[in-house]
Amino acid sequence: MALDVMTRPHTLIASDRIEGTAVRRANGERIGHIERLMIDKVSGKVSYAVMSFGGFLGIGSNLLPVPWALLAYNRELDAYQLDIDEEDLKSAPSFTEKRDFDWGDHAEETALHRHYGVAPYWGEF
Repeated sequence: MALDVMTRPHTLIASDRIEGTAVRRANGERIGHIERLMIDKVSGKVSYAVMSFGGFLGIGSNLLPVPWALLAYNRELDAYQLDIDEEDLKSAPSFTEKRDFDWGDHAEETALHRHYGVAPYWGEF
């Protein structure tokens, strides 16, 4: 049985197609790429994009949990746009492949949102 091919334009995208998508500044400069998404199990909303940042060819890069609300898809760039300066990204809460972010630590998530100056996905600080 053949699968029907979707021919009408739509705004939905499968999560596996977001993984690997470039993250760029408005001027097109590449910042990193999306490694994975973090989805709130209760609300079903995307909470974070985990973005690789720094390093060379993926070696030595940090993983930054970036609040999803800060990213906007830019069709011209064919990438997610993030308007955060270099120093703020370098000082952002991050983790590595060897040490994961503690997703169960509410204080760590609160600090992350305060760093970026955005309200947390669950409401107020």
